Amino acid sequence: MQPVRGHALHGALPGEQRGHQRPGLVLAVLVLLVVLAWALVPSLFTGQSPVEGVAADRLQGPSGAHPFGTDHLGRDLYARVVHGAALTLQATVLAVLIGLVAGTAIGLVSGSVRGVVDEVAMRAMDVLLSIPALLLSMALITALGFGTVKVAIAVGVGTVANFARVMRAEVLKVGAAPYVEAARASGVRTTGVLLRHVLPNAAGPVLALAALEFGVAVLAVSALSFLGFGAPPPAPEWGSLVSGGRDYLATSWWLTTLPGLVVAAVVLSANRVARALERGTAT
Repeated sequence: MQPVRGHALHGALPGEQRGHQRPGLVLAVLVLLVVLAWALVPSLFTGQSPVEGVAADRLQGPSGAHPFGTDHLGRDLYARVVHGAALTLQATVLAVLIGLVAGTAIGLVSGSVRGVVDEVAMRAMDVLLSIPALLLSMALITALGFGTVKVAIAVGVGTVANFARVMRAEVLKVGAAPYVEAARASGVRTTGVLLRHVLPNAAGPVLALAALEFGVAVLAVSALSFLGFGAPPPAPEWGSLVSGGRDYLATSWWLTTLPGLVVAAVVLSANRVARALERGTAT
C-alpha cells in the first residue's frame, strides 16, 4: 500500500501546484467583475449621491455610514468611486478597442502583404514606440482637447504599435503553417485565407495583449485625469479623485489612498488575467 500512496501523492503534485495558482486568478477575476458591476449598476452598491454632499459631514474618516469617508464638500467618497468606475472604464475600453482594431488591421496587412507596405508600416510603428506612451497621449490630448472620449483616443493611439507588432509576428508565424499553404494551393483567395485561417489562429496572443493593455490603459487614463485632462468636476473619475485629495493628504489620507488602491487593484488584476491568458495561448 505504501508505493500506491506515494505514487498517488506524486501524481497529485502538478494538480496541487495548479490549484495554488488559481486563487490569485480567481481573486483577480472577482475584482474585475465587481468593478464592472460598479460601472453597469452603481445604484446596486450605493444609495449615496456622487455629486451632492452634506456640509456637516465634510472630511469624515471611513465608517459604517461612509466606507471610504467623505471629501471636503461632504460627498461620500465610496459613492464617487463606484460611480466613477463607469467613466474610467468607458475611457479604458474605448482606448483598448482603438488600439486593438487599428493595430490588428495594420499588423494583418503588414504581415501578409510584405514588401514596401510592410517596411513603411513597421517604420511608422517604430516611431510610435520610440515616444513614451504617456508623453504621446499628453501631446495628442493637447491637440484634441480635454474630456473622457479625447483621453480614450489619446491613450488608444499610444497602444496601436504594440498590437500591430504582435499581430504582424503572429501573421508571419501562422502564414507559414501547412494548413495555410494548403488553403492557398487549393485556390482560396488571399482575403479568405486571412479571415478564415490566419486571423482566428493569430488572435490568441493579441487578445492576451488586450487584457494586459487594459490594465495599462486604466493607469494611463487615471494619470491623465489626475493631471486634469479628463472630464471636468464634479465628474468622479478615479484620477481626479486622487488628485482632489492632495491638498488634504496630511489630515485626510483616505481621499487619495482609497481611490488609489482601487486603481492599483484593477491594474494588478488585469495583469494577472493577462498572464493567465498568455500561458493559455502558449500551451
